Formats: sequence, C-alpha cells, structure tokens
Amino acid sequence: MRRPGCRGEVGGARPGGGQGHGVTALRPERKTDASYGDQSYEASGALGQWDATGAREPHGAQGSYKEPYEEPYEPYEPYRDPLDDETMALRVPDPAAGPQNEAVSVSAGSSASSSPEPAAGGRAARRKAAKRRGGGRHGGNRGTAPAAAPETGRPLSRVEARRQARLRKPSPAVVASRAIGEVFITTGVLMLLFVTYQLWWTNVRAHAQAGSETHQLQDDWASGKRNPGVFAPGQGFAILHIPTLDVVAPIAEGVSNAKVLDKGMVGHYGEAPLKTAMPDARTGNFGLAAHRNTHGEPFRYINRLKPGDAVVVETQDTYYVYKVTSTLPVTSPSNTSVLDPVPRGSGFTGPGRYITLTTCTPEFTSKYRLIVWGKMVQERPRSEGKPDALIE
Repeated sequence: MRRPGCRGEVGGARPGGGQGHGVTALRPERKTDASYGDQSYEASGALGQWDATGAREPHGAQGSYKEPYEEPYEPYEPYRDPLDDETMALRVPDPAAGPQNEAVSVSAGSSASSSPEPAAGGRAARRKAAKRRGGGRHGGNRGTAPAAAPETGRPLSRVEARRQARLRKPSPAVVASRAIGEVFITTGVLMLLFVTYQLWWTNVRAHAQAGSETHQLQDDWASGKRNPGVFAPGQGFAILHIPTLDVVAPIAEGVSNAKVLDKGMVGHYGEAPLKTAMPDARTGNFGLAAHRNTHGEPFRYINRLKPGDAVVVETQDTYYVYKVTSTLPVTSPSNTSVLDPVPRGSGFTGPGRYITLTTCTPEFTSKYRLIVWGKMVQERPRSEGKPDALIE
C-alpha cells in the first residue's frame, strides 16, 4: 500500500486536498485554494521539507503543506575534450592558462629523476608530451624511449627500428674503404718516420761517431800510440780536410757501409780488387768514398768543388795537400777505371800522386757516381805546422 503523496507517484492524493507530484511526472497547472485565499502553495511561505518516510512536514500556523524540494535539473550534455590544437583551427588563448603547448626542452645531460612540467593543452597534447618524456601513454619510464621517425615524430616500431639499425650499419664497401684508409695513414706515418730517421737521425749519430773518431785519432797521435803501416778494415788512420766545404772527417780503411761509411767516416779503397795507393806512396791514386746524403753526408757538396780548391789529408806525421783538377759529373757505378793509377777520363797523362773522391748522384739516389780528381801539390811534415790551405 503506497502512501499518499509518495515520491514516484503520478497524480496521487495528498492530505489537505493537495495533488501529489513525482519528480519526473508532468504537473497540471495549479489553481488557488479557497481555504488559502488567493495565495498559491508557493506564496504560503518557505518551502516545506520531506520527512524520513517521504511525507511533507506541516509548515505554518494553518498546517499547510508545501511542494516537495526539487533539485535543480541540468540537461545532459555529451562529454567534450578541452580545446586542442589538433582539433581546432583557431582558438582564443586563455590568459589564465599561460602559453599552450610550450615545447619542453630536455637537456641531454639532465638527471633522469627531474620531473618535467605538466604539458598544457588537450588530451592529445598531454599524450605527445608524455611520449617525448619517454613515459608512453600510461606514464612511467620503461627503459629507453624508442627512436622517433623524423617525418612524423612518432616512435618507431621494432621492425622499423631494426631496419633503421641495418641502414645505419656500414656496408662492406664502407668498411673496406675505411680499412684501406687506415692502412694508407699508417703507411704514411711509417714513411714519415723513416724519412726523418734517414735524413736527420742518421746524420746526428754519424756526426757524433765521426767526431769521436777524429778526436781519438788526434789523441793517439799526440801520445804516440799509432804508427804508420797497414790498417785493419774499419780502423781510422787519417783526417780529411776540405776547407772550401768546411768538411773535417776521419778516414778509415775499407768502404764497408756498416763499418765505415754509415758511421760518417770517409772510406779508403784498400781492399782488392779495388785497392788503391796510400797518400805516402811515391806514385799512385788515393781513392776515397763517402755518403752524399744521410749518415753524416761528408761528400754532399763535392759537386761544388772547382779546379784549384784544396783537399788536405792529415796523417800522424804529414799533411798531404792536393789541388782539384777535374770532375766527372755522372758515370756508371761499375766504371772502376776512375780508380786506376792513371785514372781514365781525369786528364792525367802519366803516373803521379793523385786523389779520387767518389760518391752517389743524383742526390738521395745511388743510380750513378760523381767523381772528383785532384793532384798532390805539397807534402808537409806535421812538425812544420799546418799548411797554408788549412790556415787561410
């Protein structure tokens, strides 16, 4: 049994002659009641209230009832996203909201624990901001964020990421070209070191060794430890002076590279089949050889010698002074006739006391030989002092 005037009843009877109303029921037009005069229910005073059982409580002195309290009704509207840059062509910025869709710049060296500012704008903008932060749709940092496609800015799928990695991997041609380039660079560095060694370091070592040998010879001569005679290969026995070229170099027996020439010394052709005379011989050709480049290079500039220039050989007892007579700029290395007692091509016509200087030509090669000849003009004992050629 339903109570009169109960909520949900359509047009039910009410105590005091009132008409019941449901919240959602249509209401007929209300009329004035004679017992209340010309006042309507609404004009009778403050609104009545419903008790716990659903009946209205009496209000006023006359015990009248008031309309039940109705909550204000708001029509249903479908949910709409806030204004979004992706869904609206134009929009009026909200001054209170501040700049919209401001790009969040994250430094490459910033700490992972720093919390970025929340992205302004609609839901799509917030999603994009979350993706840029590496959190994905549901937030949270799940490892390294996937790379983004440069055209669309969206994260790459696994297949696309693998394809990108394969494209970034160098091809075999690139790897081969890099290897060849490294080989060339390494070869160039080694060649540069070798050239530095040949042109600089060998001269440094040879000058030091030749200087030491020269001083040793002079000390031995002063102390009387050495006597003229036959010398062993590599043994120093004299000192060569070329004043025009400012050359002072020890002369050792033999023309071996390892024992004589590479040590910055001048070698004497003293072994068969290219054995030549010694300076103290009454007749003969005193043949000498030395490097033109590297290893002290004592004969580097003998091509500048002119007829009349002095060449002095100093021994333990005597100074032998020669004057340059002629030069053979180029000849074959096998032309050993230049060392004959009367050298062929020198211009000498008979036996005499001659000197022959031999070296390589052109410079920095050993393809040909350069020959300089001279004739002895003075033999001066050491006891008489230095010859004029060494004093001038």
